[in-house]
Amino acid sequence: MSTADAPATPRRWSIAGLLGLALLGMLTAAAAAVVWLNRTPDDPPSPVRRADAATVARGAYLARVGNCAACHTARGGQAYAGGRGLPTPFGTVYAGNLTPDEATGLGRWSADDFWRALHHGRSRDGRLLTPAFPYTAFTQVSRDDSDALYAYLRSLAPVAQQANASGLRFPFNTQAALAVWRALYFRPQEPETPSLPGQSAEWQRGAYLVRGLGHCAGCHAQRNGLGATQEADRLAGGALPLQPWVAPDLAPLPDVPLARQQQDLVDLLRTGMSSHATASGPMAEVVVSSTQHWTDQDLRAAAVYLTSLPARRPTAPQPRLVDAVNAAQHQRGLALYTHQCAQCHGAQGEGAPRTYPPLAGNPSVTLADAGNAMQVIRHGGFAPATRAHPRPFGMPPAGLDHQELADVTTYIRQSWGNQADAVTLLEAMRAP
Repeated sequence: MSTADAPATPRRWSIAGLLGLALLGMLTAAAAAVVWLNRTPDDPPSPVRRADAATVARGAYLARVGNCAACHTARGGQAYAGGRGLPTPFGTVYAGNLTPDEATGLGRWSADDFWRALHHGRSRDGRLLTPAFPYTAFTQVSRDDSDALYAYLRSLAPVAQQANASGLRFPFNTQAALAVWRALYFRPQEPETPSLPGQSAEWQRGAYLVRGLGHCAGCHAQRNGLGATQEADRLAGGALPLQPWVAPDLAPLPDVPLARQQQDLVDLLRTGMSSHATASGPMAEVVVSSTQHWTDQDLRAAAVYLTSLPARRPTAPQPRLVDAVNAAQHQRGLALYTHQCAQCHGAQGEGAPRTYPPLAGNPSVTLADAGNAMQVIRHGGFAPATRAHPRPFGMPPAGLDHQELADVTTYIRQSWGNQADAVTLLEAMRAP
């Protein structure tokens, strides 16, 4: 038999074998990379420090800054004892017990163990923690602040409360999936290294608070399909997962003086109200539980940092064709506004200082996504009661059908100089 007549099978098998070996090599390399990227360096142990009253008090303040109780307190339960279910697109995560109970809390944890959880996202036994616990931000917390937080939590009365089983779906409930996620999206950071050495001490403090314990990117940064925050330092806002709210872009407006924007931020975080906005939804909870308790210096530092972000001019809406349909919607919206809204917010949308926010020129009204405005109109707007503003006025639900909701929302988004897209009936019907 000639060479030309020889069967080609051995060659085909050799190519397949080579491809298989190459694939095996790639998988082995990927697995090794995941393991290497998830290694936890042996941090030097912290010297044993006496938890004096000043350290405990500082830890209590830092717990307020991080709003730790909000997640680690179940409805009607003991503060910091955990058990609250946190819904995510991948299943429900239950917050752990932060009290010093020996069996179910942090009673057996050392300061080094606590630091490892904040900085490396690992539990005392070495398990990888789910990023619903925002160690991707807390990794920037300094060791001194970590130790102060630990001292405060150790000072709490122990509460025995067994942890709930994770409600995450497969494969998100596996350590292997967490390892891959971390290899893609998490690197421990050194908080002592300033991001921009030329910035002022006030700016540095603001950056530390916003990026670290404040974990503002948890809401005000967009997330990809695997739940990882994208461009966290931009704080460009986005829809909150599984919630009917949109976190706004925190970058400064290009046409408003920075001093005014800084004061508005301080006012909103301290009192729940500013010259143009009222904290609503999840942000109202943050103001009540956390930011109203920040010091004036820390509020100012956060405002200085936020107004240093690159200003982004909102995208102008496409010119709308003023036809009979648009004109009819405008007239219906005007009638609804005059009857139900103008008494408080003014005929020209001017509002009333410190009482009813203005609608004219209000960036909260003209967000690209009209969801927040529709939420407030449909379900009512209730500013948080704070120490600085204990008796805020509230807005009752408007009691509108879907078409009326679309009409009045469109009217306030396109009147008194406001320029935002109209709201369609379908968008109003999709609003919870």
